[in-house]
Formats: sequence, C-alpha cells, structure tokens
Amino acid sequence: MPSQFVTPDQGEFQRFDDARAAVAQLEALYEASCDFLCKAFAKAMKAAPEGGRIRAYYPMIRIETTSYAQIDSRLSYGHVSHPGRHEATITRPDLFRNYLIQQIELILENHAVPVEIGYSDTPMPIHFAVANDSRISVPQEGAAQFTLRDVFDVPDLSTTNDDIVNGTHQPPEGVAGPLAPFTAQRVDYSLARLAHYTATDPEHFQNHVLFTNYQFYVNEFEAYGRAMLADPASGYTSFVGTGNAEITQADAPLEASQKQPQMPTYHLKRADGSGITLVNIGVGPSNAKTATDHIAVLRPHAWIMVGHCAGLRNSQLLGDFVLAHAYLREDKVLDDDLPVWVPVPALAEVQIALEEAVADVTELKGYELKRLMRTGTVASLDNRNWELRETEGPVQRLSQSRAIALDMESATIAANGFRFRVPYGTLLCVSDKPLHGELKLPGMASDFYKTQVERHLMIGIKAMEALRTMPLERLHSRKLRSFNETAFL
Repeated sequence: MPSQFVTPDQGEFQRFDDARAAVAQLEALYEASCDFLCKAFAKAMKAAPEGGRIRAYYPMIRIETTSYAQIDSRLSYGHVSHPGRHEATITRPDLFRNYLIQQIELILENHAVPVEIGYSDTPMPIHFAVANDSRISVPQEGAAQFTLRDVFDVPDLSTTNDDIVNGTHQPPEGVAGPLAPFTAQRVDYSLARLAHYTATDPEHFQNHVLFTNYQFYVNEFEAYGRAMLADPASGYTSFVGTGNAEITQADAPLEASQKQPQMPTYHLKRADGSGITLVNIGVGPSNAKTATDHIAVLRPHAWIMVGHCAGLRNSQLLGDFVLAHAYLREDKVLDDDLPVWVPVPALAEVQIALEEAVADVTELKGYELKRLMRTGTVASLDNRNWELRETEGPVQRLSQSRAIALDMESATIAANGFRFRVPYGTLLCVSDKPLHGELKLPGMASDFYKTQVERHLMIGIKAMEALRTMPLERLHSRKLRSFNETAFL
C-alpha cells in the first residue's frame, strides 16, 4: 500500500462455506470502511487535513473454480460459465442481505468451492460512504476548506458503467471475470439517484415494480394499499409515499412530500420485500430509461408497464387493453446500449400472469376476452406529437410492423428489462385513436379515466401477486441470459 495513503487495516481474505457467515463478514468490512471515512471526513471539515490522502475500499467476494460445474440446466443463474477466478465488489450488504445469501448459497452448492471475502482494490468514494449518515453531507467543490478530491476519493466512471450487463466487458488476460452484473460504485450511484428521483429511500423498494405514466394510478394505488392494510390477512405491512412517509394503519394520514419528485414512487410493502412498488415515470422514453437504469441494481423479480396508449386499429375502443408480445423500438434512448437488431422476446410467465389477471378482473374468458384485449406489437416513439409532422413514413412503418398500439415508454422498459435480466411485461389501456380521428382531449378522456384506471391497476397488481408465488428459478427466464453470464442474478 503506498505510504501516502491513510487507510484502515485491510486484513486478509477469509474463506467461507456458509453463505450467512460470508455476508456477515461483508457487512463488517463495509461498515468498517464507511466508519473510517465518515470519521475522517467529519474531522477534515473541522480542520483542513494535512498529509496524505484518506482512502478506504469496498469489500469484495470472489471464487475460484478449476472445472466446469454440472448444474441443473433449468437454472439460469447461480453458476459461473467457465473455470477461473470471478469476483465482485459489494456495497450496502445490509440492503442486499437476502439477495447475497441466496446467490452465495447457489454458488456453494453448484461449485463446491468456498467463497473468499476481503477488501478489494476499488476505493470507496466519500459521497457514497457518508450517504447512510444523515448527519453528514458532502459540500460542493470549493465550499470546504480543502480540495475534496485531493484528500478523498470521488466517483470514478471507469468503475461506474454498464459494461458487464451490456456484454461489452472484456477482462484482460489473467484478470478475474465478473461475478455480479454491477460493480459496487455502479450500485451506489443508482441508489443515490433513486433517492433523488423518487423521494423514497432504496430500502422501501419492493421486488415487484409497476410503472405508469399517469397520476390517476397513484391515487388508486394508495386506495388499494389502505384496503390491504385494513385486512390483517393480506400480508402487507405498510404503505410508503414520497418523502418516506410511512403508514401501517389503513386510516392513518399520509404526509405529502413538500417537494414533488420527478418520479413519484409509492411502496406497498411486505416483510420479505415481495410487495409492490408503483413508479409514476411520467411521459417519455428518457424517463423510462432513467427509472429502470437505477431500479435494476436492486435486482427486482419483475417489472410491468401499466400505462395508456394510442390504439392503431379501427376495431379497438377506448378502454380496451393491449398485451404487448413484441416491440417496435423507435424510442432511440437505448440504441447505444442495446442495438435495435436485438430482439426483445415476450416472457411466457409474465404474459400468462397478465392475461389471467385481465380475465379475472373483467370476468371474461377465452374468445370473449378478445372483445376488449388484443395481443400484438407495441410501438414506442420518442416524439409525443408525431401526428403533427408528415405521417406517411411513421404510419407505413406502424403498418408493416403490425403494431396495434403506440406509446412512448413500453419498449424502453421492456428493452431495459431484457438488458438488465429483469423479467418484464406490458399491459396498456387505449386512451385515444389518432389514426381514426379520436385524439386524446380532456373532455373525452375524463369518463374513460374514471372507469378504467381502477380496473387497469388491479390487473397489474393481480399479475404481480401471481408472479410472487412463482419460484424464482422459473420466473427468471433463461431467455434473459447469454452464454457468458455472471453467476449472480
């Protein structure tokens, strides 16, 4: 270790064949690094530091295998793809405790080798180290008595990127391969962004995420949440709104956030994290990408879009449902990360859950269900007012693609689900028919919103509750995994 660095004791790597003990060690090492940096930073803010740089490191987990594992071929995760050393830097092991235990147990079972826990050589940025201590905040550059980056480490883009999940990461010869889809710094970055955009802490996010693009759904979600809190048998324990306001009683007041966040988010929680989170992403593919980019690090078990769309067929009526089984991607925001030539397949488990939920809520079955739900291609554009430009080109592409609906977010959410290996689905509700003279206008839409929002949201909730009962090894489809994957889900 260079003498100019002031660091805590690094210790030696320890070997574990028990997942819980391994995670406990990760927590101890992480807390030691954070505590060291927080104390050093608090001291530096009182008196400008003299001498060397102050540095602490993320903990890491690593394994080394010498043979290919004989694993259950039905399982899409829990094993490395080839012999060698594989490692991952870890942050917030307290937040990811259950996830880490599950993943490590699978590795121990499938490879029959111990995992090793110790400190990595990746510095922990001061911003992320103090994030869990509300008493400390990092001032902007120039506000302190010293130059921050001369003393402490700051976020480094070389370890804060999506190279692993994008499939472009190529470790040099002799360097360990990745064990997890995200590095610790990439996770920390997204945890900070989530708190900023949603005004709720990452701890509240549940494993099943609904995305919408209208506030109407939020109001209905709160009503449903209160109904569940009134039912002791529901399994739901609390409801969280923006500003981390949390209630456990159905009739308790929910304090409104003083400042409305960009993406208002609400959580109907269960003790094991298997509840439902609703995110109002607003309008546009950029918001859809931003939300899913950051929620992905929490490794949810499914996310589904329940929003409004333009119906493209004359036979459709306002209020009809559209179950997407393919996507025409003209949103453009993911082209650099996931080329448009990459197919985004429908996932049978999610599709079935959505279709059965529609049948359950509408009380229609079989051929009768086709009266109000169509399955087909959904097109997502990046221009909300595409109708105001020359329409011959877009309309021709929509026709050639056999698209039955048009929106701005669904393809982005599905494509990012594919990219991040998060099971995804889309169920939209027709709110206008621009090709047939039925533009979305306030007077025409009001009755539609009142009658359809509750039913639409309930379908999304029922689908998530069905997916919650599905074994993870079945839900996390092999369609989402390539032939050279990380062991961690």
